[in-house]
Amino acid sequence: MRYKDFFSEKTQFANFKTPLTLEFGGTLPEYRVAYRSWGKLNKSGDNAILICHALTGSADADIWWAPLFGEGKTFDETKDFIVCSNVLGSCYGTTGPASINPETGKRFGPDFPSFTIRDMVRVQRSLLNALGVKKLKMVIGGSLGGMQALEWCAMYPDFVETQVTIASSGKHSAWCIGLSEAQRQAICADENWNGGHYTPENPPKNGLSAARMIAMCTYRTRASFETRFARSLRAKETFNVESYLLYQGEKLVERFDANAYVKLTQAMDKHDLSRNRGDYYNVLKSIDIPSLIVAINSDILYPQEEQEELVRFMPNAQFGMLYSQHGHDTFLIEMEALNKLVMAFQKQLPPEGKFLNDRSPIVSTIFGSKLGV
Repeated sequence: MRYKDFFSEKTQFANFKTPLTLEFGGTLPEYRVAYRSWGKLNKSGDNAILICHALTGSADADIWWAPLFGEGKTFDETKDFIVCSNVLGSCYGTTGPASINPETGKRFGPDFPSFTIRDMVRVQRSLLNALGVKKLKMVIGGSLGGMQALEWCAMYPDFVETQVTIASSGKHSAWCIGLSEAQRQAICADENWNGGHYTPENPPKNGLSAARMIAMCTYRTRASFETRFARSLRAKETFNVESYLLYQGEKLVERFDANAYVKLTQAMDKHDLSRNRGDYYNVLKSIDIPSLIVAINSDILYPQEEQEELVRFMPNAQFGMLYSQHGHDTFLIEMEALNKLVMAFQKQLPPEGKFLNDRSPIVSTIFGSKLGV
């Protein structure tokens, strides 16, 4: 299976020959980062925007977030240098379980070392250094991408001017961990799994497909499914919703590596801004970077209360809301509203970089319009 067929021909690569020591002690002898860029970096190196993708995303942000690109929009390549890199551990060009281990000449597979969101961010920092970026004007991401954006603030506060976290949390909940484990067990139950030592020709198709179907049920909502499918039939004994989920599962099998899926979901489960940093709420209070925290009113995976908690304790954060019946995936569906929300945040940022000195626990400013309700 050639995962390279599932990212753009415009993808570029940065190769790092020095060993990468990971947070939990593993080491990669060398690593590669796949990335895309738009616009030009200015002489001072401070007009860069970093886009962080979600779980099975790629560096091709201009494809999956197309409505946010263009002159006068969130990602305006006429004035900014925009970068999106494929995360560590994925299978779209950046080193991950599907890559060849230079020390053995074979695929890493399940032997790829454990990594964290912080490791992803360290790799991104290496890429930006190589590209000459001196400061990030903004880092933005949804879901797994939002976790990266938050870690950027905690790890490199002097490098980031503003950040936008969408449909994400400061630490993975038991709810999310449980759903991730159910997906991993579906993969492990596949007859081709073999402890992750499968061949590209015989991957755990049924298991990975089932994992994707579980995930899709959490990315949407009951209302979304009822509106789109109800009890309509595709064939005599097949409901349309069944066909939809089977299709989503089959498409992921075609484009994604099962070991990468397992390792990435484990990295998400480890996500906790307070790990080895002290009290969780004190860590949030220490993040003083101007931030927009976006909630989705119908998100059952990362519910609104988690974003409200971030805003309550982060001293320089604004709260934004996307209204939709589509659940977690809203940030990939209602993109015009998301673009307006982020642009409103950018325009209201005071020159001194502070929103409010005195404010109620949750800033209730809500941008965007009610869509899909």
